[in-house]
Amino acid sequence: MTDAPMSIRPTSIRPTRGVLARRAIAALLRKEFLQIRRDPVILRMLFVMPVVQLLILANAATFTVNRAALWVADADRTPASRALVERFTGSGRFVVAGKSTAVGAGDAAMRDGRAAVLLGIPDGFARDIERDRAAGVQLVFDAVNGSQAGVTYGYALAALTAHGEALGTTLRPRVSTLRVAQPAVQWRSRGWFNTRLDYRQFMVPGLLVQLVTLVGTLMTALNIVREKEAGTLDSLNVTPTPPVVFIVSKLLPLWIIGLVEFTMGLGIAVFVFHVPFVGSPLVVYAGAVLFLFAALGVGLWISTITDTQQQALFVTFSLLMVYILMSGLFTPVRGMPDWARAIAQLNPMLHFIALVRAVMLRGAGWGDVWAQLAALGASGAVILLLAVRLYRKQSS
Repeated sequence: MTDAPMSIRPTSIRPTRGVLARRAIAALLRKEFLQIRRDPVILRMLFVMPVVQLLILANAATFTVNRAALWVADADRTPASRALVERFTGSGRFVVAGKSTAVGAGDAAMRDGRAAVLLGIPDGFARDIERDRAAGVQLVFDAVNGSQAGVTYGYALAALTAHGEALGTTLRPRVSTLRVAQPAVQWRSRGWFNTRLDYRQFMVPGLLVQLVTLVGTLMTALNIVREKEAGTLDSLNVTPTPPVVFIVSKLLPLWIIGLVEFTMGLGIAVFVFHVPFVGSPLVVYAGAVLFLFAALGVGLWISTITDTQQQALFVTFSLLMVYILMSGLFTPVRGMPDWARAIAQLNPMLHFIALVRAVMLRGAGWGDVWAQLAALGASGAVILLLAVRLYRKQSS
């Protein structure tokens, strides 16, 4: 009796959930990129519109200055030096951001953005005035914002002129050679980071952030709402595909496109408008990665509360208006009321614009912008998680 040959049946290996999720994400990503490529309107909105707006707005945007942060480096510490500081603050144009006896502390304050003007009063300032000699003071302006530096220059000149005239009137009986026509305070100024006082070096980085925000938020909202109008979103919700997989497939292409557009904008800023790039690109892109999470999260949130593309457009532009006006792009945040400044700290655009300007123009490093990076990371995580949770609750 011979043994019958054994038959081996092939066994099927069922893929794990992780493999299925990766396959679903890959298929949905391919579908998203094909859909974007086949729609000429979306392509123009993503790549042509931001470039045109950046080229136009960079030459048309203007702004005004309300007050400037003044750092006082008083090495004299006499009534005469305090009177000079009071002349600056009494004009209503300057707010003392800090005091020290050495100029180095003021330099650090200007580098990290806490001060816009440095007033250095040397040791012997009062003695020089008493002896009827030309008393010198040092004024250094943060000229990243060229227009603000120019306006602040005029404010400082007016304060020094008024103080010199007051010294001539008060001290004339004791120091007869002190003349009003030759004020006792003489000064020379210089602007850091933007020696030509070119306002475009200040505006272009901010406009770049604005356009990336507009595209990232608006396109995310419209992309998902369009699926609602077409009825495909309901079809996807009844499939075994988890909502998180669908969200990732929707946000990841726009996140990549946002980084590409940000790179294009940086190229225009550097090579067309000659904006210097002093700092490290890694710091800027770290901020861009975190900021786009917040921008896409806001777009996802808008898509959950709207049902049509018209509604999404209206909500997006209404929200972006508040975003832009409270970001420090056109108007200084320091000039806002206290309650408005507190609310503005919740705006991711505020922190990203400050980061880009500090790194590009002042050469700030990781240690100088860690607060902005932390704020961007926290806002991106909170906004995106809340939007995902709201979307999952709505889809279920």
